[in-house]
Amino acid sequence: MKALAWHGKGDMRCDTVPDPTIEHPRDAIIKVTACAICGSDLHIYDGVIPTMERGDVLGHETMGEVVEVGAENKALKVGDRVVVPFTISCGECFFCKRGFFSGCERSNPNHETAEKLWGHSPAGLFGYSHMLGGYRGGQAEYLRVPYADVGPIKVPAGMTDEQVLFLSDIFPTGYMAADFCNIQPGDTIAIWGCGPVGQFAIRSAFLLGAGRVIAIDTVPERLELARAAGAETLDFKNEDVYDRIQELTKGRGADACIDAVGTEADATASFDSVVDRVKVATFMGTDRPHVLRQAIHCCRNFGTVSIVGVYGGFLDKVPMGSAINRGLTFRMAQTPVQHYMPSLLERIEKGEIDPSFVITHRASLEQGPELYKTFRDKKDGCIKVVLKP
Repeated sequence: MKALAWHGKGDMRCDTVPDPTIEHPRDAIIKVTACAICGSDLHIYDGVIPTMERGDVLGHETMGEVVEVGAENKALKVGDRVVVPFTISCGECFFCKRGFFSGCERSNPNHETAEKLWGHSPAGLFGYSHMLGGYRGGQAEYLRVPYADVGPIKVPAGMTDEQVLFLSDIFPTGYMAADFCNIQPGDTIAIWGCGPVGQFAIRSAFLLGAGRVIAIDTVPERLELARAAGAETLDFKNEDVYDRIQELTKGRGADACIDAVGTEADATASFDSVVDRVKVATFMGTDRPHVLRQAIHCCRNFGTVSIVGVYGGFLDKVPMGSAINRGLTFRMAQTPVQHYMPSLLERIEKGEIDPSFVITHRASLEQGPELYKTFRDKKDGCIKVVLKP
């Protein structure tokens, strides 16, 4: 089969690789009908994520048609259309039983590697390094889905792939970012990053009752899409973000702040972001947390900082003194997608949101390597790429 494989920093290829097979009785094999390039895939493309190996198949936003089912899988049958969550979860362990599916204790066969860096291992993820399981991703013609009687959600008849594909990751992630904010009617929510997750966070904040959303980015197309959702926008290259948020909130700060950027904040945003980039380039640091620092300073006393942007290691000069002395709450996670999928599917069915609004580019797998570069460089108005094998 054809699949998009990583061969080193900035080197994605459309390779021919062996077809997946059933490896466990709870598995399923799906024929991929739509998949997407995620912003977090760009961290791999840029060489930021450790324990990648040449030839690894990427992709964790995937849906398709079931073509084979393991003998113990009674939840699915051949012919079902399903969306596959990016978190691989057993459904039976301590965390899965409590709805914390992204903390699954059983799905990462390489948990010891993750434990050395993080103390404990999260769930295994599709196409996201050997530290997180070494699973093949879904930017491919076929995908093996472990624990397929727990993860995939069936697509109702009459719904298009593009309406439901993003239930696999970015819609639940953006919604969780807003959910973590404990939004009260009329709250002001500031969101850093107007990429796909940020766009869903904006719309989710309004769905949950926010009175005002302040969206921060510098890419014109992203800011325009944020404004179309009702957000007020700040271009961080033209305005001082802290000063402007202080002005907009009469000196109080935002009720909650969402970091939807993560480790690769724009290196030209400020002096500290330049220093971060130098540290990472010289192996003196692992991440570039400029946005997190700014979100902490812009949040009101006893507000919430919600973090859904990806960080991998140890963060320098995070202003914990500000957070502690002003009573901030931090909420963060890899998204337990299975927890959110049913309710968000219901919102789509009711017409409250059509997730396809974020798509700007549609292409084949063969065009994938070039579109990785287009997406990373924010060229051609690219906000979200959907691939159709």
